[in-house]
Amino acid sequence: MTDTRRPSSQELLALKGKTLRVTDLLAMFGERARNFHNVPVIERALQEAGLDTHPSFTTCGLATRMLVIAHNIGPAGEEEADEEVQPGILPQQSFKIGDIPSARGGVFSVKSTAPLHTATYTMRQKNYSQIPVIDGMAEIKGVITWSSIAARYEKGEVPTLANAMVQDSIPMAEVHHDLFSRLPELRQYGYLLVRDNNGIFVGIITGDDITGQFHTLALPFFLVGEIESRLRLCLGPKLTGDPVRALKGPNHSGDFSKLMFGEYIKLLSGDQQNAGLRACADTNWASLGWGVDRTQFVAQLDRVRIIRNQIAHFDEEPLSPHEIDELREFSGLLKQLL
Repeated sequence: MTDTRRPSSQELLALKGKTLRVTDLLAMFGERARNFHNVPVIERALQEAGLDTHPSFTTCGLATRMLVIAHNIGPAGEEEADEEVQPGILPQQSFKIGDIPSARGGVFSVKSTAPLHTATYTMRQKNYSQIPVIDGMAEIKGVITWSSIAARYEKGEVPTLANAMVQDSIPMAEVHHDLFSRLPELRQYGYLLVRDNNGIFVGIITGDDITGQFHTLALPFFLVGEIESRLRLCLGPKLTGDPVRALKGPNHSGDFSKLMFGEYIKLLSGDQQNAGLRACADTNWASLGWGVDRTQFVAQLDRVRIIRNQIAHFDEEPLSPHEIDELREFSGLLKQLL
């Protein structure tokens, strides 16, 4: 992000009292999705303009409508934790068919007037197991598969496009459909033709697409879960009880496991405005007895928080290799501290 794309304080102040989507706010800064680079910049720009959003733009869904309000620093123990993604409940949004890249990546098809060899050539060239027969943009006639062609030969027939098409029970889905509810159908047929909301075919999902995406989709969740588990093991034994109550209030149970991820930072950060919390954080850090740099540790913990919120809402852009490395490195550091 560069300052040339950063809105002025006057432009930001003009938003006070208005509602806008997260995507609208990101667009003002020349961004399309949240990441650990742009979230701190946007947070700082809002704070400098004396503004905040409700709910917090850092944690709510991209399509959520937020109210732009005056920034208010509450007293000790008063948190916006209810807006943060709670531990153990990732993800926060259902995963849609359209979230798989190939679902919107276009679909190779042939017309019903084409000869069969046109279909099989494309299937061989692209290493496809099937190819739809579509007239126009949305009129599905059938699907040619290697299995359907073989079935014609088994019956002693010469296969043609017309007689080799599968025309019944063609598996189709729309981009807004829930992905996981359609997985049994995908497993049965091996593919799903995907329509946009206007009925036009825009892609196809196969079992290979799901397998190929599993690492990209699942690894961040596993790494974040591993980090949360190791944080509880590292911090819980030393900070349960009075340190937690100093943050949450005297009536709190003191149970470390009840804290939100962002509250881990408040327990340790020496760079917070509330003098009382800052003093408690100094004591908390000393009690850990770690030989690591405190400022770097807290900064990395905060970057993990931002990445965690990003993946919880299935932001449009997947995590970059650098962000994956951030999670791996921090998890590895925590393992050494156990």
